[in-house]
Amino acid sequence: MTNEAVGNFVLVEHFKLKYADEITVSKWRSRESGLTVVHLDYSAPIVKGYFVVATEIFNDSGCPHTLEHLIFQGSENYPHKGTLGNLANRAFATHTNAGTTIDYTAYTISTAGSQGFLQLLPVYVDHILWPTLKPAGFTTEVYHINGKAQDAGVVYSEMQGRENTVDVLTARAQQSLFYPKTSAYRSEVGGMMEALRKLTLEEIRNYHATYYVPHNLCLIIAGSLSTETLLDTVNKEVEPVIAAHGQAKGPRPGGWRRPFLETPSAETPKIQGEKQTETIEFPEKDESAGKVLLTFVGPLPNAFLERKAIDILGTYLTDSPVSPLTREYVEISSPLCARVYFSQDICASFCGLDVEIDSVPTEHLETIDERLKGSLKRIVEKGIDMERMRVVLKTGRLKLSSELESNGGDRFYLDVIRDFLYGREDGKELQASMWELGYYDALDGWSSGQWADILRKYYIDAPSIVIRGKPSAQLADRLEAEEKARIAKQSERLGPEGLVRLEKELEAAKKENDAPIPAEVLIKFPVPDIKSISWIPVQSVRNDSDKSLVRLTEELEELAKHLAGDAADLPYFVQFDHVKSEFVSVTAYLSTASLPDRLRPYVAIYLSSFFSLPVVRADDTKLSHEDVINQLKKGTVSYNCGTGVGSLFKELVRIDLKVEISQYEFAIGWLHDLIFNAQFVAERLAVAIAKFQRILSEWKRDASRIVDSVLGSLTYDKTSTAQAKEVTALIEIIPKLAQDIKESPEAVIKDFEELRSRLINPTGLRFSVTGNVLAVNKPRGAWSENFPTPTETALVPVPLSKDTLSPLGKNPVKKAVVVTLPTTESSFAIHITNSISGFNHPEHPALCVAVEILQGGESFLWKSIRGAGLAYGANILLQLESGLLSFQLYRSPDSFKAFEEASKVVRGLADGSIVVEETSLEAAKSSLVCALARQVSTPARAASVSFVNQALKSVPQDHGRRTLEALQKITVSDVRDAIGKYILPLFNSSSSIAVVVSGPAKVDEIAKGLMSVGFEVEKRTLPGSA
Repeated sequence: MTNEAVGNFVLVEHFKLKYADEITVSKWRSRESGLTVVHLDYSAPIVKGYFVVATEIFNDSGCPHTLEHLIFQGSENYPHKGTLGNLANRAFATHTNAGTTIDYTAYTISTAGSQGFLQLLPVYVDHILWPTLKPAGFTTEVYHINGKAQDAGVVYSEMQGRENTVDVLTARAQQSLFYPKTSAYRSEVGGMMEALRKLTLEEIRNYHATYYVPHNLCLIIAGSLSTETLLDTVNKEVEPVIAAHGQAKGPRPGGWRRPFLETPSAETPKIQGEKQTETIEFPEKDESAGKVLLTFVGPLPNAFLERKAIDILGTYLTDSPVSPLTREYVEISSPLCARVYFSQDICASFCGLDVEIDSVPTEHLETIDERLKGSLKRIVEKGIDMERMRVVLKTGRLKLSSELESNGGDRFYLDVIRDFLYGREDGKELQASMWELGYYDALDGWSSGQWADILRKYYIDAPSIVIRGKPSAQLADRLEAEEKARIAKQSERLGPEGLVRLEKELEAAKKENDAPIPAEVLIKFPVPDIKSISWIPVQSVRNDSDKSLVRLTEELEELAKHLAGDAADLPYFVQFDHVKSEFVSVTAYLSTASLPDRLRPYVAIYLSSFFSLPVVRADDTKLSHEDVINQLKKGTVSYNCGTGVGSLFKELVRIDLKVEISQYEFAIGWLHDLIFNAQFVAERLAVAIAKFQRILSEWKRDASRIVDSVLGSLTYDKTSTAQAKEVTALIEIIPKLAQDIKESPEAVIKDFEELRSRLINPTGLRFSVTGNVLAVNKPRGAWSENFPTPTETALVPVPLSKDTLSPLGKNPVKKAVVVTLPTTESSFAIHITNSISGFNHPEHPALCVAVEILQGGESFLWKSIRGAGLAYGANILLQLESGLLSFQLYRSPDSFKAFEEASKVVRGLADGSIVVEETSLEAAKSSLVCALARQVSTPARAASVSFVNQALKSVPQDHGRRTLEALQKITVSDVRDAIGKYILPLFNSSSSIAVVVSGPAKVDEIAKGLMSVGFEVEKRTLPGSA
């Protein structure tokens, strides 16, 4: 088929995946323009696009990152800012997005169905290849100085929130020490703040002209649509525009060099001596723990088998409490780190092999790298445990099959990107890069010696780069002082007149960016028909605790007959949700409602140790914690525990085991043993507590985590298990628990036994079976054989977060907390108010559309906040379970200013002075279609939603589809009413509360702003961060 062509596009490669023949891969390249198209064809309701540009940069200016943002500001044929986003919203799409890594920028889109995708594709390419790149877009999206002499802009705000974090600082040091000075791999592609302050639009335009060209662009499409129709669209609507711009110069224009492969970046790094080291400091008041990053030179990018072997070794060494490195470094009473993590960075001529060691006690920072090498030597000398390695390989193979079932061909988009960047131009390496299951088969035959040889070759005998990240309270103070001094000097340099001029320039830029898009541009792109979306069928039957079967999907009878054929008595609530699958999952949901409040913080420790406690079975068989882990690894695809489902039902403990169909009874037996027969022993509890002590230092640096936690401490009371697991609560309880487990272990064990006795109360137990239930033998009998008959079977209601609200959560008024966090220079904020509660509230559809109109891509909040450079992200979150509504700001240089701007927009929409157009209403509804379709886009998701809807939310299985029908009836008037009634109170201190986490230099100003609008402000620091 190598000579096959469709229009300008010549077939480069075509194949079906041998181990997943439902996935067809075809790679095409235009002989006229050099544009590459790759189609991963498989059946799925969602079509995804990844439009990839190879982006090489030899400085820290951030040009690749700035273009990632500026592309969306308008294009030659669609010059109005926001056109692409608005058209995406009309196309059953999630809003457009993009991401930049060291070697490429990928522009993404996903749509429900192919109709919207195909009509959006040419518009997207127009923006990528021929953007407007106007000064107004640069001002708001990249960098500006506002009227307060503060530096801002979306890109600048993003980097401001990242630049001085431990991860970025260690990575920067590694890049500088590891790569040659002529290599682009040394660069900070996001842009250093100092460089962004000097960057010009002309530099960005020149960069775009060099790299954003058709022969350096690859369109990757994953999903169900006709390849011929796809190529026809590109041939008719993209290729002629390329030719009109004089860019149809073939795949290899004169003078073109493939980025990275044919530039100085292709040079392989050479490490001097056995190791090169550098210690860097990062700002942190808590100086107890840091980070170590090791880097080695790995194999060639196309050494696919060897790369897979290295990946498997990383899993073997670290994936569970019984893995060699985890057992030695983490699962001990005084952990040497929170985790050890192996990864690979694919480069032009080699793979970089990184080992990250997180939350290392400062006293071990200087020695832990040598200790790690010593550990690897001992592992090799002792020999690889081949029984365990076989389990790792089997589990990896099963997880791959599970991913293919969930994601289809989309599972391989990264392989396609790497092939575009570094593969042969004739496409002959693409199939080899995706032949993952074949590599598992090959590695099955490896000996212990072969595995040991890989460890020796790449880690033990190889030289390394070692970067040590050391916390420094002094640096935190210095950065705060330097930033304040720089802003003061900048204010003095600009003077009052200069600041007024800059503010006017910013307002002018915003006004230009916000020019309305002509309605005719939008309406010529029709909204697709909802009926075009394919839905995955789910059969549902519930076994009630009174032993009766209840059919939940009347039109489908197979499952009901299958379950009725198993006459076993089953006195538990078990819902069976059948979908086409190779797997089955069993899940337990345990209510925490009856827990004593003093035990709620223990839930975090309980869940952390859940799969690594010894077990004594009913027949008195004793299993050590290592036996438990080994048997679970051997018999499952995956196992997990936590609280809730996604962001919902956090007052439930969830335990989930996913297995092959033949292992159904195994899973149920283990579910019972883990819940009822685990043994709380002081040694294992001490390890779990010590791990929390180690990781808390890491969590305390995470501004997003802290703002959520502090807000939760205000809105929820001591009856909330979810809040008891948050970082602010754990900071208080973990040190005490660590002391108690040493001094009075019996008392601690007794507490955990009481905790479990409350959790296993049968009145709060609900079970779920999802997957291929029709293929399971004894679907009910396996439960009755493994679970005891309860003395009481009547179920209590599902506990809801609204029942744990504090007085302030029930009546959020006036309170504001501003938290100082030295590890960020940006701000993170959440404002919260009361709203509707309940999953079937009659006003939900209108409020849902109102929220989407406000926060949708290129909509009102996007324009007024992100578009003005006031934050990287601004969202409104409707929480139906708690009855709360929140406004959230992410990485903001001026969170109070962003709050004020959002307030103006919401007030204008509520009073009608800002008009909601019918096109905006249509776009919001369309975007919600895609969001709801994505929730049920795979068999596992569809089955899970079926359970959650019926068993937890008490709504019909097809509640999502019914909601879509209700959305279509919502009018502009309904939206305005919902905004005025429910969203406007967010921006009034008399009906809301707020939490802001910010760097030290901005705390006072934020507090002053909040006080000016009526909030009563409390300033806080975290324990150990003062």
